[in-house]
This record gives sequence, C-alpha cells and structure tokens, in this order.
Amino acid sequence: MKFQGFPDRAFEFYAGLEKDNSKEYWHSLKDVYDTCVRTPVEALAEALEERYGPVKVWRPQRDVRFSNDKSPYKTYQGITAGSADSIGYYAQLSAEGLRLGAGFHGGTEQLGRYREALDDDRHGPELERIVRKLERNGWSLVGERLKTRPRGFPADHPRLELLRYRSLGAERLHPPAELHGPKALDLVRKGWSGLKPLTDWLETRVSGEGRP
Repeated sequence: MKFQGFPDRAFEFYAGLEKDNSKEYWHSLKDVYDTCVRTPVEALAEALEERYGPVKVWRPQRDVRFSNDKSPYKTYQGITAGSADSIGYYAQLSAEGLRLGAGFHGGTEQLGRYREALDDDRHGPELERIVRKLERNGWSLVGERLKTRPRGFPADHPRLELLRYRSLGAERLHPPAELHGPKALDLVRKGWSGLKPLTDWLETRVSGEGRP
C-alpha cells in the first residue's frame, strides 16, 4: 500500500485512548486502529526502508509485567530504524501528531564510549556543533539525564551539560495538520535526514561496531 498520510480519525482514536485505556475501548474501535493507524504506519515504514533499511513497527500493547501502571495499550504507535547498539531513528504517532527523533539509548558500554568521546577535545566539540544546529532548527534534546555531574568529570568541564545525559536524542513534534496526504512522507524523510549528523556521530563514537 502506498503511504497517503494519516487521517484525522487516527488522532481521534488516540485522544480517546488517553481517556479510556481499556480493552473494551480498544476492541470497540479495533477497525479504526487497523484502518487509520496500523495500515498507514506500515505503509510509511515500507516507504522508508529503501533509504533506512528495515523499519520495525512496534506492538501497540504495553509490557506491564514490571510496571505499576497496568494500562494495556501504548498511547502512541511507534516505528524505529537504525543500526545496532541502540542507535537510530524513530517516529511516534499519537493524539498530538507525529514525533520524529533519533539518538541512542544503550547500556553501560555505550554510555562509557559516549562520555569518552565527549570528553575528547577532538570529538566532543563536533557533537556540540551538531546539537546547536539541531536546536536552531527546532529540535529539542531529550534523554535520561543526571541532576549532578557524572563521577570523574570536573565541575567546569566545557561540555558538562551533554555529559550529564545517560541517553541522548533529538526530537520534534509535527501536529496533525501537517500529516495529511503523501506530503507527510517527505516531512519524515526530511526530518530524519536532518538528524543524520547526530546518528553518524553516535555510530562512529558510541557504537562498538563504529569504533576503530
């Protein structure tokens, strides 16, 4: 199926799910989810695969085994694409619109490599420049972040704010009005392309596969 954007009912579906996250609500509108959410999301994923490789469409059900929140469904539909080591691109459809982003969310080894590269005066300033340009273009930095400085780094480190991140990404929200019709595909492609300098730096400096 060719991607034709997202209909208004997709956003209405998620607005309703935020108010009533129950199996009864979900099953009463399962046809709306299948037609207005799942089908266009799968078409979007297929359209992106030529440039980004396999794009995963995530399950709508939440894993509630270890969570106090037993709500059965995610209030968004997500897709991801990228390399190994938890580095790559994502998009999330919700009642708010479509949230585009990229970054890394890895474990101890990835975090160690991230901080090592950021501390290095050859590589750290490059990430600073990338981040500043993204912020000028309307992207916001996101990720798990320490309230204090990481152990072993001085309080006057020139890149302390970035060193506080345990995971790092950049994202931007596009409202429903921008997501109707095939032009939404160009919006996603342009957005992910704008994030490529960030993912390139992460793949080179943070991914175990990208390091020399």
